[in-house]
Order: sequence, then structure tokens, then C-alpha cells
Amino acid sequence: MSEAAGTPTDTPIDSLAVLEARGTTAEAFGIPLAVLAELTHRCPLQCPYCSNPLELERARDELTTDEWKRVLGELAGIGVLQIHFSGGEPAVRKDLTELVRHATDVGLYSNLITSAVLLTRGRLRALADAGLCHVQISFQGSDAASADRVAGFRNAHAQKLDVARWVRELDLPLTVNAVMHRQNLHQLPDIIQMAVDLDADRLEIANVQYYGWALKNRAALMPTLAQIEDATRIVEEAQARLKGTLAIDYVVPDYYALRPKKCMGGWGRQFFNISPTGKILPCHAAETITGLHFESMRGNRSIASIWRTSDAFNRYRGTGWMPEPCASCDYREIDFGGCRCQAFALTGNAANTDPACTLSPLHERIFRTAEAEASGEVSRFVYRNFKGGTPEADTHDDA
Repeated sequence: MSEAAGTPTDTPIDSLAVLEARGTTAEAFGIPLAVLAELTHRCPLQCPYCSNPLELERARDELTTDEWKRVLGELAGIGVLQIHFSGGEPAVRKDLTELVRHATDVGLYSNLITSAVLLTRGRLRALADAGLCHVQISFQGSDAASADRVAGFRNAHAQKLDVARWVRELDLPLTVNAVMHRQNLHQLPDIIQMAVDLDADRLEIANVQYYGWALKNRAALMPTLAQIEDATRIVEEAQARLKGTLAIDYVVPDYYALRPKKCMGGWGRQFFNISPTGKILPCHAAETITGLHFESMRGNRSIASIWRTSDAFNRYRGTGWMPEPCASCDYREIDFGGCRCQAFALTGNAANTDPACTLSPLHERIFRTAEAEASGEVSRFVYRNFKGGTPEADTHDDA
């Protein structure tokens, strides 16, 4: 699934961009326009930057079909307009078509965020017939050898290309998600051209953000500053050249930023997601913050009540929680303190200034860490799986 931060396109086609334009709704913490439904943590891919938690939810604990239907009905009833089916890999769920049909029946616009490797032409057609509105496919590179290596899955790239073509044959809008890092940034021009060739409506170019599995693999993934500067130039040129043909969103790594990104539009302001076991979360990485209790739809409280009044959502909502230097910063209502998960991961305290900010006493340290790791010799991954991670075999030349 994609991060909700990036460069706005001329036509803000993602739901968070639309909500951001409304302003007053977000400021009042009104119900978001869009919600992410993480149907499962199961996935055939083993991406080393996976944004799912280190402790993955087991299939036996996932919400049932009826529970997810209840969630969809409740979301529609409180004013949510879009549902983004994600995972893990949502196509692992045998009831995916049934859930898409129910989303359609209750009036939700449905988007499928998928690795595509489990989709057949027939199943995709069934999803389209059930009312699926949009498809996002993640790509790990521009060629099969390197992309399949990153994914830890044979023939994944070829399958993704096939599914992307089927999506367009069915006249469904297509977004290509490309997660970039040191070992594939040299492919960026080819990835942009691949998105054009696939007739995609939108391309999300997101440099890896270092939480969860990505933090485990940071030394193998961190790009150099020169790579980021080159990538930024390539993206800006492509945005100008392809205006009206392909909308391109771009997210740079926090470690090379001067100010933190407005993560998820601000904690508890514009977004929530629902975990495979029904927990209502401010973002997909929120459970990495120890000491926070996240309530579940399986409890006795409504989703709307959890959104508005739960301690976990209100702990870092708005600006009142901020310590200095955030509390007196002119940007406090622009970036809302940056990322709480990153602050926790790098400082041990989610209330600290996000080290991506130059005002953080740790900013210089993480910049130097990025430089050192980017120029290091580590290139092998620890793959994400339910075993707790599997080191990549030494079968390729170290970069």
C-alpha cells in the first residue's frame, strides 16, 4: 500500500489529496473520505521493505467475511466514500470478490492495492463485474531478474505486467506503485516508461520509508544523496514531459529531507486503516509504537467513536501534544510534527521531534547514518515472512 504524502498532481485523484483540499473537514477531524482495509498480512511476496508490522497477524485471527461486510456497511453509513483493499496481498482472501461486491452494494468506491501475482484474467474480470473501480499494482523494478529478486518470488514481474494489461483491457484505471531504493533507483527512467507503456493513469514513485522490515534492511536499501538528487531531476523532467498523460507522485526518503513530511496528513486528522484483526489504526505502522492501545471493531464501540474519542487517536492529534521545538514552530500546522512512528523508531519516544526535521538534535546523526549506509557494502536482504525473516542467499554479485 502507498504512503499518503507526496507531490500533489494537477488532478488530485487520490482520496487524501481530495480531502486535503477541503481543509475544514480535516481540521475538525471529520470522518475520512477514504479508509484502508488491510484484509490480511499474508502475501506470497517477501519484499524487504514491507510496511506490515514485524509481528504479522495470523490467518486464524483475521476478520471473517461477515465481519468485513459489517465494517464496510458501517463505514458507508458514517460517510466514508472510498475503500482501499490492501494487505499483505488481498487476493489471498478467497472472499475478495464478495467483499468488493458488498462495497459496491453499500455505495463505496473500491480500489485494489495488489502485488497482482495471484490474479488471473478470470478473477480480475469477476472483480470488475462486482464493481471494482480502480487497481494499484506494485512493481519492484523494471526488469524481471532484479524485480523478482527484490520480491523474493519467481516470475512475479511477468505476472504483474500481464495483470496490468488485463486491467486496462477491462477499462479500469491503473496506478503503478514503484518503491525505490539504492538497488533499483538506476531503473527509474525505465520504470516511468513502463508506466506509460502500460497506459497507467498514475505512477507513485515512493522512496522506501524506514519502518518495520525496511528498518531491518536499511543498510541494503539506503540510497546515496547523489541518487536522490538525480532521481528528483528525472521525476521533475518526466512530470513536465508527461503532463496530461501520466500523473506522477514522488516521495523522497525522510533521511535526506530538511523538514518532515505531513505523514498521513497528520496523526488522526485525515486517515485511518483497519488491520486484519479489526484494529482501528492512525496509520499502518502505528502498532510499532509500544504503549498505545488500539481498539478493535470487535469491541463494543463503533468505528466512528474510536476515531473521535480513543486515546490512541487523540494522543498525537493536532498540535497540543507537541514539545519544543515543535510547539513554537511556524510549520507545526503544516507538517503536524512529522511521523510519530519514525520518532519512536529513531529516538525511543513517539512524542519527540521527528529526526527528519533539521530542528531535531538527531537530524545530523541520521543524515550521517544515511550517508554511511548508502556507501557501505551491504546489499543482501532479509526477506519478510512469517518465519521472522529469511536472509537472502549469496547468489548475486554484491553491489
